[in-house]
Amino acid sequence: MLYLAKNMQVDIFKKIGFNDKNAKIYLALLRLGPSSVRKLAESCELNRGTTYDSLKWLKDQGVVSFYQKDTKQYFVAEKPEKLLDIIRYREEELQETGKDIEKMIPELQALHNKGGERPVARYYGKDELHLILEDVIGTCEHAEIKEYRIYSAEGVRKFLYEDFPTFSDVRISKGIEVKVIAIGDGGELRGLDERKWLSLSGDKKKDENFNRNPSQPPLQGEANYNTLGTYILIYPGKTAYISLNAKNEPVGVVIKNDGVYETQKLIFDNLWNNL
Repeated sequence: MLYLAKNMQVDIFKKIGFNDKNAKIYLALLRLGPSSVRKLAESCELNRGTTYDSLKWLKDQGVVSFYQKDTKQYFVAEKPEKLLDIIRYREEELQETGKDIEKMIPELQALHNKGGERPVARYYGKDELHLILEDVIGTCEHAEIKEYRIYSAEGVRKFLYEDFPTFSDVRISKGIEVKVIAIGDGGELRGLDERKWLSLSGDKKKDENFNRNPSQPPLQGEANYNTLGTYILIYPGKTAYISLNAKNEPVGVVIKNDGVYETQKLIFDNLWNNL
């Protein structure tokens, strides 16, 4: 389909560096032929200053020229084929820029590496928590040391294994060990596991088989933690956090980052050694 110049859309010109005014004036010159600044300004409904600035830019691009007649200056559009020169120039310029960037890649990569690994977080809804447990098994199974660590919050614990009730059996069958710091009552040893209890009141419970009588009132601060606390799994290169949302539904997030993992592991081990 053919279009008259006056009806042409300017979008195509924007792709080669024109703005709306430059395209409008260029199309007007093609349509009107040799024109003065005043004539172009009136035709395009622009002020003379803006029109002159656009003409100067178009001249620099090689698509407009001018000549003097009597005492007036007239501008004329070059043949439309000149637009292809702009495209060829930009292609050559991009190729040169690409070569320069290619040379810079090693230096840029070094800067990226210096910045360290960026943490990657993934969120899990209440029906996806079994995926976290599957990831724990899969990650530990292929790790050099098959072990992970847990801060076990009683209020969250009961939800976590609902969709993966055989988790402990699978863990044991794959030779994966676990250390658990339990906050609150409950929990049992299943094999290849060690468990210690943490009292928020400051009392140390070093007996790994310790289990307070359920009829005994919770220690100070423990009741709130059991309801609001976060169940944390620390496994190679990752940390998982499971807690209850406002609807009392368990939700989780897994952060993949060696730095976060090593920090959480260090804190856990220091606490473990002092319980």
